[in-house]
Amino acid sequence: MKPFNPFHLFNRARRESGTRITEGSNVTRPGATVVLTQTQRFGIDLQDYMQAIRSAENVDYTQRSRLYDIYSEALMDPHLFAVIQKRKSGTLGRRIEFRRDGTPDDRVNQQIASPWFIRFLEDALDAQFWGFSLMQFYRNEKGWIDYYLVPRKHVDPVLRLVKERQTDITGHPFDEFGNLMMVSGHEPLGILARCAPYVIYKRGTLGDWAQFSELFGMPIRKYTYDAADPEALQQSVDAARSQGGAGVYFAPEGSNLEFVETGNTAGSSELYSTFVERCNAEMSKAVLGNTLTTEASETGTQALGTVHSRVEQELMEQDALLLMNLLNYEMTDMFAILGVDTTGGEFVFVEENDMEQVKARCELLMTAVRDLHLPVDDDYLYEQLNIEKPADYDRMKREMEERSRMPEGTANPPDDDPGNDGGPYDDYSRRNDRTPAPDNRRPQNRFFAHAPQRDGGADLES
Repeated sequence: MKPFNPFHLFNRARRESGTRITEGSNVTRPGATVVLTQTQRFGIDLQDYMQAIRSAENVDYTQRSRLYDIYSEALMDPHLFAVIQKRKSGTLGRRIEFRRDGTPDDRVNQQIASPWFIRFLEDALDAQFWGFSLMQFYRNEKGWIDYYLVPRKHVDPVLRLVKERQTDITGHPFDEFGNLMMVSGHEPLGILARCAPYVIYKRGTLGDWAQFSELFGMPIRKYTYDAADPEALQQSVDAARSQGGAGVYFAPEGSNLEFVETGNTAGSSELYSTFVERCNAEMSKAVLGNTLTTEASETGTQALGTVHSRVEQELMEQDALLLMNLLNYEMTDMFAILGVDTTGGEFVFVEENDMEQVKARCELLMTAVRDLHLPVDDDYLYEQLNIEKPADYDRMKREMEERSRMPEGTANPPDDDPGNDGGPYDDYSRRNDRTPAPDNRRPQNRFFAHAPQRDGGADLES
Protein backbone atom coordinates (compact mmCIF):
# COMPACT_ATOMS: atom_id res chain seq x y z
CA MET A 1 0.00 0.00 0.00
CA LYS A 2 1.34 3.43 -0.92
CA PRO A 3 2.25 5.47 2.19
CA PHE A 4 0.48 8.74 2.93
CA ASN A 5 2.04 11.72 1.17
CA PRO A 6 2.52 14.70 3.54
CA PHE A 7 2.28 17.08 0.57
CA HIS A 8 -0.98 15.53 -0.57
CA LEU A 9 -3.12 18.62 0.04
CA PHE A 10 -0.72 20.84 -1.90
CA ASN A 11 -0.54 18.43 -4.81
CA ARG A 12 -4.31 18.07 -4.81
CA ALA A 13 -4.86 21.82 -5.07
CA ARG A 14 -2.27 22.11 -7.82
CA ARG A 15 -3.70 19.29 -9.91
CA GLU A 16 -7.30 20.40 -9.53
CA SER A 17 -6.40 23.87 -10.81
CA GLY A 18 -5.99 22.46 -14.34
CA THR A 19 -8.61 22.58 -17.09
CA ARG A 20 -10.63 19.87 -18.79
CA ILE A 21 -9.48 18.50 -22.13
CA THR A 22 -12.14 18.85 -24.83
CA GLU A 23 -12.32 17.30 -28.28
CA GLY A 24 -14.06 18.31 -31.46
CA SER A 25 -13.52 19.11 -35.12
CA ASN A 26 -13.18 22.21 -37.23
CA VAL A 27 -16.95 22.29 -37.74
CA THR A 28 -18.73 20.67 -34.78
CA ARG A 29 -16.74 22.23 -31.94
CA PRO A 30 -14.25 24.92 -32.93
CA GLY A 31 -11.76 25.88 -30.26
CA ALA A 32 -11.54 22.42 -28.69
CA THR A 33 -8.29 21.31 -27.06
CA VAL A 34 -8.02 18.33 -29.39
CA VAL A 35 -9.06 18.74 -33.04
CA LEU A 36 -9.80 15.25 -34.32
CA THR A 37 -8.77 13.94 -37.74
CA GLN A 38 -10.25 11.00 -39.58
CA THR A 39 -8.32 7.75 -39.28
CA GLN A 40 -6.46 6.81 -42.44
CA ARG A 41 -7.39 3.23 -43.36
CA PHE A 42 -6.83 0.74 -46.18
CA GLY A 43 -4.11 0.75 -48.79
CA ILE A 44 -1.44 0.23 -46.11
CA ASP A 45 1.69 -1.64 -47.15
CA LEU A 46 4.90 -2.60 -45.42
CA GLN A 47 6.62 0.60 -46.58
CA ASP A 48 4.02 2.68 -44.72
CA TYR A 49 4.62 0.60 -41.58
CA MET A 50 8.40 1.03 -41.68
CA GLN A 51 8.11 4.79 -42.20
CA ALA A 52 5.63 5.05 -39.31
CA ILE A 53 8.04 3.20 -37.00
CA ARG A 54 10.87 5.55 -37.93
CA SER A 55 8.70 8.62 -37.29
CA ALA A 56 7.56 7.28 -33.92
CA GLU A 57 11.13 6.61 -32.80
CA ASN A 58 12.45 10.00 -33.92
CA VAL A 59 14.24 11.48 -30.93
CA ASP A 60 13.75 15.19 -31.67
CA TYR A 61 10.36 15.34 -33.44
CA THR A 62 8.31 12.31 -32.51
CA GLN A 63 5.31 11.70 -34.77
CA ARG A 64 3.06 8.75 -33.91
CA SER A 65 -0.20 9.57 -35.67
CA ARG A 66 0.52 7.43 -38.74
CA LEU A 67 1.60 4.48 -36.59
CA TYR A 68 -1.59 4.62 -34.53
CA ASP A 69 -3.66 4.75 -37.72
CA ILE A 70 -1.95 1.49 -38.70
CA TYR A 71 -2.73 0.06 -35.24
CA SER A 72 -6.40 0.96 -35.65
CA GLU A 73 -6.45 -0.71 -39.04
CA ALA A 74 -4.63 -3.79 -37.70
CA LEU A 75 -7.31 -4.26 -35.04
CA MET A 76 -9.82 -4.78 -37.85
CA ASP A 77 -8.22 -8.20 -38.30
CA PRO A 78 -10.53 -10.73 -36.57
CA HIS A 79 -7.76 -13.00 -35.32
CA LEU A 80 -5.68 -10.23 -33.77
CA PHE A 81 -8.77 -8.69 -32.17
CA ALA A 82 -9.82 -12.09 -30.77
CA VAL A 83 -6.47 -12.94 -29.16
CA ILE A 84 -6.23 -9.47 -27.59
CA GLN A 85 -9.73 -9.80 -26.15
CA LYS A 86 -8.86 -13.26 -24.85
CA ARG A 87 -5.83 -11.98 -22.98
CA LYS A 88 -7.72 -9.04 -21.50
CA SER A 89 -10.74 -11.13 -20.52
CA GLY A 90 -8.54 -13.34 -18.35
CA THR A 91 -7.95 -10.31 -16.10
CA LEU A 92 -11.15 -8.32 -16.59
CA GLY A 93 -13.21 -11.35 -15.60
CA ARG A 94 -11.82 -11.28 -12.04
CA ARG A 95 -13.79 -9.32 -9.47
CA ILE A 96 -11.98 -6.50 -7.66
CA GLU A 97 -12.84 -5.32 -4.17
CA PHE A 98 -11.53 -2.61 -1.84
CA ARG A 99 -10.92 -3.70 1.74
CA ARG A 100 -9.92 -1.82 4.84
CA ASP A 101 -8.54 -4.00 7.65
CA GLY A 102 -9.79 -7.05 5.79
CA THR A 103 -13.38 -5.74 5.61
CA PRO A 104 -14.97 -4.57 2.33
CA ASP A 105 -15.58 -0.82 2.19
CA ASP A 106 -19.01 -0.30 0.64
CA ARG A 107 -18.44 3.36 -0.20
CA VAL A 108 -15.40 2.66 -2.35
CA ASN A 109 -16.84 -0.57 -3.76
CA GLN A 110 -19.90 1.35 -4.90
CA GLN A 111 -17.67 3.49 -7.10
CA ILE A 112 -15.68 0.61 -8.59
CA ALA A 113 -18.92 -1.28 -9.33
CA SER A 114 -20.03 1.55 -11.66
CA PRO A 115 -19.62 1.28 -15.48
CA TRP A 116 -16.65 3.64 -15.67
CA PHE A 117 -14.42 1.29 -13.69
CA ILE A 118 -14.52 -1.64 -16.12
CA ARG A 119 -13.80 0.80 -18.98
CA PHE A 120 -10.89 2.16 -17.01
CA LEU A 121 -9.43 -1.32 -16.46
CA GLU A 122 -9.74 -2.16 -20.14
CA ASP A 123 -8.09 1.10 -21.22
CA ALA A 124 -5.34 0.53 -18.67
CA LEU A 125 -4.65 -2.93 -20.12
CA ASP A 126 -4.60 -1.42 -23.63
CA ALA A 127 -1.43 0.41 -22.59
CA GLN A 128 0.39 -2.90 -23.10
CA PHE A 129 -0.72 -2.99 -26.75
CA TRP A 130 -0.55 0.70 -27.69
CA GLY A 131 2.39 1.71 -25.48
CA PHE A 132 0.46 4.00 -23.09
CA SER A 133 -2.95 5.32 -22.06
CA LEU A 134 -3.54 8.89 -20.86
CA MET A 135 -6.71 9.55 -18.85
CA GLN A 136 -8.20 12.65 -17.24
CA PHE A 137 -10.53 12.01 -14.29
CA TYR A 138 -13.43 14.18 -13.18
CA ARG A 139 -16.86 14.11 -11.58
CA ASN A 140 -19.77 14.07 -14.03
CA GLU A 141 -23.05 15.95 -13.62
CA LYS A 142 -24.53 13.08 -11.57
CA GLY A 143 -21.65 13.07 -9.11
CA TRP A 144 -20.10 9.82 -10.33
CA ILE A 145 -16.44 9.44 -11.16
CA ASP A 146 -15.68 9.39 -14.88
CA TYR A 147 -12.67 9.93 -17.12
CA TYR A 148 -11.71 10.98 -20.62
CA LEU A 149 -9.29 8.85 -22.63
CA VAL A 150 -7.12 11.31 -24.54
CA PRO A 151 -6.69 10.18 -28.19
CA ARG A 152 -3.24 8.66 -28.44
CA LYS A 153 -2.53 10.36 -31.76
CA HIS A 154 -2.68 13.69 -29.89
CA VAL A 155 -0.28 12.74 -27.09
CA ASP A 156 3.51 12.87 -27.00
CA PRO A 157 4.33 10.55 -24.07
CA VAL A 158 8.05 11.38 -24.21
CA LEU A 159 7.78 15.17 -24.03
CA ARG A 160 4.50 14.92 -22.07
CA LEU A 161 2.49 17.09 -24.42
CA VAL A 162 -1.15 17.13 -25.55
CA LYS A 163 -1.28 18.21 -29.20
CA GLU A 164 -4.15 20.21 -30.66
CA ARG A 165 -3.70 18.54 -34.06
CA GLN A 166 -2.22 15.11 -34.50
CA THR A 167 0.58 16.31 -36.80
CA ASP A 168 1.77 19.13 -34.50
CA ILE A 169 5.29 19.00 -33.10
CA THR A 170 4.40 21.13 -30.05
CA GLY A 171 1.47 21.14 -27.68
CA HIS A 172 0.15 21.81 -24.19
CA PRO A 173 2.19 20.41 -21.27
CA PHE A 174 0.48 17.91 -18.99
CA ASP A 175 0.74 20.40 -16.11
CA GLU A 176 -1.87 22.64 -17.74
CA PHE A 177 -4.55 20.02 -17.14
CA GLY A 178 -5.82 18.57 -13.88
CA ASN A 179 -6.19 14.98 -12.70
CA LEU A 180 -4.15 13.36 -15.49
CA MET A 181 -2.85 9.83 -15.08
CA MET A 182 -0.46 8.13 -17.51
CA VAL A 183 -0.43 4.33 -17.72
CA SER A 184 2.70 3.10 -19.48
CA GLY A 185 3.20 -0.31 -21.06
CA HIS A 186 6.30 -2.46 -20.92
CA GLU A 187 7.20 -1.57 -24.53
CA PRO A 188 7.28 2.06 -25.72
CA LEU A 189 5.44 1.31 -28.98
CA GLY A 190 3.31 -1.49 -27.59
CA ILE A 191 2.69 -5.09 -28.61
CA LEU A 192 0.79 -3.96 -31.71
CA ALA A 193 4.09 -2.86 -33.25
CA ARG A 194 5.03 -6.55 -33.42
CA CYS A 195 1.67 -7.65 -34.83
CA ALA A 196 1.02 -5.00 -37.51
CA PRO A 197 3.45 -6.45 -40.14
CA TYR A 198 1.70 -9.84 -40.02
CA VAL A 199 -1.69 -8.18 -40.52
CA ILE A 200 -0.30 -6.40 -43.61
CA TYR A 201 1.21 -9.61 -45.01
CA LYS A 202 -1.95 -11.57 -44.22
CA ARG A 203 -4.25 -9.02 -45.87
CA GLY A 204 -2.18 -9.07 -49.07
CA THR A 205 -2.14 -12.85 -49.08
CA LEU A 206 -5.89 -13.07 -48.57
CA GLY A 207 -6.38 -10.69 -51.51
CA ASP A 208 -4.21 -12.86 -53.75
CA TRP A 209 -5.98 -15.98 -52.49
CA ALA A 210 -9.39 -14.49 -53.27
CA GLN A 211 -8.25 -13.56 -56.79
CA PHE A 212 -6.79 -17.03 -57.30
CA SER A 213 -10.05 -18.63 -56.19
CA GLU A 214 -12.08 -16.39 -58.47
CA LEU A 215 -9.96 -17.18 -61.53
CA PHE A 216 -9.22 -20.86 -61.02
CA GLY A 217 -11.59 -22.06 -58.35
CA MET A 218 -14.72 -22.05 -60.54
CA PRO A 219 -15.27 -23.92 -63.82
CA ILE A 220 -15.34 -21.94 -67.08
CA ARG A 221 -18.39 -22.33 -69.31
CA LYS A 222 -18.10 -22.56 -73.11
CA TYR A 223 -20.92 -21.59 -75.44
CA THR A 224 -20.93 -22.27 -79.18
CA TYR A 225 -23.29 -20.57 -81.56
CA ASP A 226 -24.04 -20.51 -85.27
CA ALA A 227 -22.04 -17.67 -86.82
CA ALA A 228 -24.73 -17.28 -89.47
CA ASP A 229 -27.42 -16.69 -86.84
CA PRO A 230 -26.91 -13.31 -85.05
CA GLU A 231 -29.69 -14.03 -82.60
CA ALA A 232 -27.97 -17.22 -81.40
CA LEU A 233 -25.08 -15.20 -79.91
CA GLN A 234 -27.43 -12.88 -78.02
CA GLN A 235 -29.39 -15.84 -76.68
CA SER A 236 -26.16 -17.42 -75.44
CA VAL A 237 -25.12 -14.18 -73.73
CA ASP A 238 -28.50 -13.85 -72.00
CA ALA A 239 -28.31 -17.45 -70.83
CA ALA A 240 -24.82 -16.93 -69.40
CA ARG A 241 -25.85 -13.81 -67.47
CA SER A 242 -28.77 -15.57 -65.87
CA GLN A 243 -26.54 -18.40 -64.60
CA GLY A 244 -24.11 -16.36 -62.50
CA GLY A 245 -20.83 -14.52 -62.75
CA ALA A 246 -18.35 -17.31 -63.48
CA GLY A 247 -16.01 -17.13 -66.47
CA VAL A 248 -17.68 -17.56 -69.87
CA TYR A 249 -16.29 -18.00 -73.42
CA PHE A 250 -18.35 -17.65 -76.60
CA ALA A 251 -17.04 -19.32 -79.76
CA PRO A 252 -18.73 -19.73 -83.13
CA GLU A 253 -19.16 -23.22 -84.49
CA GLY A 254 -16.20 -24.42 -86.44
CA SER A 255 -13.66 -22.38 -84.41
CA ASN A 256 -11.13 -23.87 -82.03
CA LEU A 257 -10.75 -22.72 -78.38
CA GLU A 258 -8.11 -24.26 -76.10
CA PHE A 259 -8.14 -23.97 -72.28
CA VAL A 260 -4.69 -23.99 -70.63
CA GLU A 261 -4.99 -25.25 -67.07
CA THR A 262 -2.54 -24.08 -64.39
CA GLY A 263 -0.45 -26.80 -62.86
CA ASN A 264 -0.98 -27.94 -59.25
CA THR A 265 -3.81 -25.55 -58.35
CA ALA A 266 -4.43 -27.52 -55.15
CA GLY A 267 -0.83 -26.95 -54.05
CA SER A 268 -1.05 -23.25 -54.83
CA SER A 269 -4.17 -22.92 -52.70
CA GLU A 270 -2.44 -24.77 -49.86
CA LEU A 271 0.45 -22.29 -50.04
CA TYR A 272 -1.90 -19.36 -49.39
CA SER A 273 -3.59 -21.21 -46.54
CA THR A 274 -0.29 -22.11 -44.88
CA PHE A 275 0.97 -18.54 -45.05
CA VAL A 276 -2.22 -17.15 -43.48
CA GLU A 277 -1.99 -19.71 -40.68
CA ARG A 278 1.64 -18.72 -40.07
CA CYS A 279 0.68 -15.05 -39.76
CA ASN A 280 -2.07 -15.93 -37.27
CA ALA A 281 0.34 -18.10 -35.28
CA GLU A 282 2.91 -15.30 -35.03
CA MET A 283 0.27 -12.86 -33.77
CA SER A 284 -0.93 -15.42 -31.21
CA LYS A 285 2.61 -15.81 -29.89
CA ALA A 286 3.09 -12.04 -29.69
CA VAL A 287 -0.11 -11.54 -27.65
CA LEU A 288 -0.66 -14.80 -25.74
CA GLY A 289 2.81 -16.32 -25.80
CA ASN A 290 1.53 -19.53 -27.42
CA THR A 291 -0.43 -20.95 -30.34
CA LEU A 292 -2.15 -24.12 -29.11
CA THR A 293 -4.80 -22.27 -27.09
CA THR A 294 -6.10 -20.53 -30.23
CA GLU A 295 -5.36 -22.86 -33.14
CA ALA A 296 -5.61 -26.65 -33.51
CA SER A 297 -2.39 -28.47 -34.35
CA GLU A 298 -1.86 -31.93 -35.83
CA THR A 299 1.32 -32.45 -33.82
CA GLY A 300 0.13 -30.89 -30.55
CA THR A 301 -0.41 -33.11 -27.51
CA GLN A 302 -2.35 -32.58 -24.33
CA ALA A 303 0.87 -32.14 -22.33
CA LEU A 304 2.14 -29.54 -24.80
CA GLY A 305 -1.22 -27.77 -24.72
CA THR A 306 -1.02 -27.66 -20.92
CA VAL A 307 2.41 -26.02 -21.10
CA HIS A 308 1.13 -23.43 -23.59
CA SER A 309 -1.89 -22.73 -21.41
CA ARG A 310 0.38 -22.18 -18.40
CA VAL A 311 2.44 -19.61 -20.35
CA GLU A 312 -0.76 -17.78 -21.27
CA GLN A 313 -1.92 -17.83 -17.65
CA GLU A 314 1.37 -16.35 -16.49
CA LEU A 315 0.94 -13.41 -18.87
CA MET A 316 -2.55 -12.81 -17.50
CA GLU A 317 -1.18 -12.90 -13.96
CA GLN A 318 1.34 -10.24 -14.96
CA ASP A 319 -1.51 -8.10 -16.27
CA ALA A 320 -3.38 -8.64 -13.01
CA LEU A 321 -0.32 -7.54 -11.03
CA LEU A 322 -0.05 -4.44 -13.22
CA LEU A 323 -3.65 -3.51 -12.40
CA MET A 324 -3.17 -4.09 -8.68
CA ASN A 325 -0.07 -1.89 -8.61
CA LEU A 326 -1.91 0.77 -10.58
CA LEU A 327 -4.91 0.76 -8.24
CA ASN A 328 -2.97 0.60 -4.97
CA TYR A 329 -0.39 3.23 -5.89
CA GLU A 330 -1.49 5.59 -8.68
CA MET A 331 -5.26 5.46 -8.20
CA THR A 332 -5.14 6.04 -4.43
CA ASP A 333 -4.07 9.65 -5.00
CA MET A 334 -6.62 10.06 -7.77
CA PHE A 335 -9.42 8.73 -5.57
CA ALA A 336 -8.39 11.13 -2.81
CA ILE A 337 -8.53 14.06 -5.24
CA LEU A 338 -12.02 12.98 -6.31
CA GLY A 339 -13.23 12.77 -2.71
CA VAL A 340 -13.01 9.01 -2.13
CA ASP A 341 -11.03 8.02 0.97
CA THR A 342 -8.81 4.97 0.43
CA THR A 343 -6.43 5.56 3.33
CA GLY A 344 -5.45 2.40 5.17
CA GLY A 345 -7.03 0.03 2.66
CA GLU A 346 -6.10 -1.86 -0.47
CA PHE A 347 -7.61 -3.21 -3.67
CA VAL A 348 -7.60 -6.99 -3.99
CA PHE A 349 -8.90 -9.64 -6.35
CA VAL A 350 -11.78 -11.65 -4.92
CA GLU A 351 -10.80 -15.27 -5.38
CA GLU A 352 -13.68 -17.34 -6.71
CA ASN A 353 -14.03 -20.83 -5.30
CA ASP A 354 -13.33 -23.52 -7.88
CA MET A 355 -14.54 -26.91 -6.64
CA GLU A 356 -11.77 -28.73 -8.47
CA GLN A 357 -9.17 -26.54 -6.80
CA VAL A 358 -10.84 -26.99 -3.39
CA LYS A 359 -10.81 -30.77 -3.87
CA ALA A 360 -7.13 -30.79 -4.84
CA ARG A 361 -6.32 -28.53 -1.87
CA CYS A 362 -8.21 -30.87 0.45
CA GLU A 363 -6.19 -33.86 -0.70
CA LEU A 364 -2.94 -31.98 -0.12
CA LEU A 365 -4.00 -31.01 3.39
CA MET A 366 -5.00 -34.59 4.19
CA THR A 367 -1.58 -35.79 3.08
CA ALA A 368 0.17 -33.10 5.13
CA VAL A 369 -1.73 -33.89 8.36
CA ARG A 370 -2.44 -37.62 8.12
CA ASP A 371 0.71 -38.91 6.44
CA LEU A 372 3.36 -36.27 7.16
CA HIS A 373 1.97 -35.41 10.64
CA LEU A 374 2.45 -31.70 10.11
CA PRO A 375 0.77 -29.39 12.64
CA VAL A 376 -1.73 -27.18 10.79
CA ASP A 377 -3.71 -24.36 12.33
CA ASP A 378 -7.47 -24.99 12.30
CA ASP A 379 -8.27 -21.47 11.14
CA TYR A 380 -6.07 -22.07 8.12
CA LEU A 381 -7.96 -25.27 7.33
CA TYR A 382 -11.32 -23.51 7.50
CA GLU A 383 -10.03 -20.81 5.20
CA GLN A 384 -8.50 -23.15 2.64
CA LEU A 385 -11.52 -25.46 2.51
CA ASN A 386 -14.00 -22.58 2.45
CA ILE A 387 -15.89 -23.96 5.47
CA GLU A 388 -17.58 -21.68 7.97
CA LYS A 389 -16.21 -21.98 11.47
CA PRO A 390 -18.95 -22.99 13.98
CA ALA A 391 -19.95 -20.57 16.72
CA ASP A 392 -19.31 -23.13 19.52
CA TYR A 393 -15.99 -24.17 18.03
CA ASP A 394 -14.06 -24.22 21.34
CA ARG A 395 -16.47 -26.63 23.05
CA MET A 396 -16.68 -28.92 20.03
CA LYS A 397 -12.89 -28.95 19.70
CA ARG A 398 -12.53 -29.81 23.40
CA GLU A 399 -14.95 -32.74 23.11
CA MET A 400 -13.15 -34.08 20.05
CA GLU A 401 -9.82 -33.98 21.90
CA GLU A 402 -11.31 -35.80 24.90
CA ARG A 403 -12.68 -38.59 22.72
CA SER A 404 -9.41 -38.86 20.81
CA ARG A 405 -7.63 -39.73 24.11
CA MET A 406 -10.03 -42.60 24.87
CA PRO A 407 -8.93 -46.11 23.81
CA GLU A 408 -10.68 -47.63 20.83
CA GLY A 409 -13.92 -49.42 21.80
CA THR A 410 -14.23 -47.67 25.16
CA ALA A 411 -17.79 -46.76 26.08
CA ASN A 412 -18.65 -43.08 26.09
CA PRO A 413 -19.30 -41.22 29.36
CA PRO A 414 -22.77 -41.73 30.85
CA ASP A 415 -25.42 -39.03 30.60
CA ASP A 416 -24.76 -37.90 34.17
CA ASP A 417 -21.06 -37.36 33.47
CA PRO A 418 -20.07 -33.72 34.12
CA GLY A 419 -18.39 -33.53 30.71
CA ASN A 420 -21.63 -34.47 29.00
CA ASP A 421 -23.43 -31.17 28.52
CA GLY A 422 -25.94 -32.29 25.95
CA GLY A 423 -24.01 -30.95 22.96
CA PRO A 424 -24.40 -32.21 19.40
CA TYR A 425 -21.73 -34.85 19.95
CA ASP A 426 -23.61 -36.43 22.88
CA ASP A 427 -26.38 -37.79 20.66
CA TYR A 428 -23.73 -39.32 18.45
CA SER A 429 -22.03 -40.80 21.54
CA ARG A 430 -25.23 -42.45 22.78
CA ARG A 431 -25.81 -43.99 19.39
CA ASN A 432 -22.28 -45.38 19.49
CA ASP A 433 -23.10 -47.17 22.78
CA ARG A 434 -25.57 -49.37 20.90
CA THR A 435 -23.14 -50.28 18.12
CA PRO A 436 -20.39 -52.91 18.32
CA ALA A 437 -16.85 -51.75 18.89
CA PRO A 438 -14.82 -51.32 15.71
CA ASP A 439 -12.35 -53.95 14.66
CA ASN A 440 -8.90 -52.63 15.59
CA ARG A 441 -7.32 -54.70 12.88
CA ARG A 442 -8.95 -52.67 10.13
CA PRO A 443 -7.89 -49.05 9.55
CA GLN A 444 -10.51 -46.45 10.37
CA ASN A 445 -11.49 -43.89 7.75
CA ARG A 446 -10.73 -40.52 9.21
CA PHE A 447 -10.29 -37.11 7.64
CA PHE A 448 -7.38 -36.33 10.01
CA ALA A 449 -5.42 -38.59 12.30
CA HIS A 450 -5.51 -38.24 16.08
CA ALA A 451 -3.89 -35.09 17.35
CA PRO A 452 -0.36 -35.78 18.68
CA GLN A 453 -0.08 -35.85 22.47
CA ARG A 454 2.15 -33.50 24.39
CA ASP A 455 4.53 -36.29 25.33
CA GLY A 456 5.00 -37.57 21.81
CA GLY A 457 4.53 -34.85 19.19
CA ALA A 458 3.86 -31.24 18.37
CA ASP A 459 0.89 -29.45 19.84
CA LEU A 460 -1.84 -28.51 17.33
CA GLU A 461 -3.12 -25.71 19.51
CA SER A 462 -2.47 -22.32 17.93
